[in-house]
Amino acid sequence: MSKMKLVVLTGAGISAESGLKTFRDSDGLWEGYDINEVATATAWRRNPALVQEFYNLRRRGVREAKPNAAHVALAELENDFDVSIVTQNIDDLHERAGSTKVLHLHGEILKMRSEANESLVYPVEGDIKMGDRAEDGAQLRPHIVWFEEPVPMMEKAAILARHADLFLIVGTSLVVYPAAGLVNYVPYHVPKFVVDKKLPYLSPVQNIVAIEKPATEGMKEVIPHLRKYLV
Repeated sequence: MSKMKLVVLTGAGISAESGLKTFRDSDGLWEGYDINEVATATAWRRNPALVQEFYNLRRRGVREAKPNAAHVALAELENDFDVSIVTQNIDDLHERAGSTKVLHLHGEILKMRSEANESLVYPVEGDIKMGDRAEDGAQLRPHIVWFEEPVPMMEKAAILARHADLFLIVGTSLVVYPAAGLVNYVPYHVPKFVVDKKLPYLSPVQNIVAIEKPATEGMKEVIPHLRKYLV
């Protein structure tokens, strides 16, 4: 018998408990940098060296971070459910915790790509330097979806949401679109759960259990709710 499809949308709140800062906690500043100067397509065109420096620093932070109990709990749910994680996060903490199906909406910090061809993607060992080239001769840049850029994985994420038997949101404020709209693709009758230390606005959403706690605590509370659907 096939397992129930549990689709999970995760955001910065789950990685924050592993020590990775979120810019929305600090008035548009991300570890001292103005978002508009480092996380937009315009910023890359204007000052690519600054953008590289910022992501090189973040990459080091991700390598030092470790998965927390919430990441591990999601990975362990694969024992009982067919779990697909759709994450807004660019770190690899879900994978390191053991999750096997992870779709990164906003790219992956441990990968780089040609600035001219988004299909030329490579793993990153250390820092990306100005002058480092892809095989097409173009400058290598972080494999990140910046503000002002389309989100190519959104269509795959929407298909997953449409076919969910259960839908869980963990650690996201649901303010970054189009990811925030993913819940609207979930059929209205499907049970939905949200875990966040500050619950997002969800009043139009049907059939929802809301738990206002940080990801690590909230996951302990939500798992018994999920297990009620096991037959």
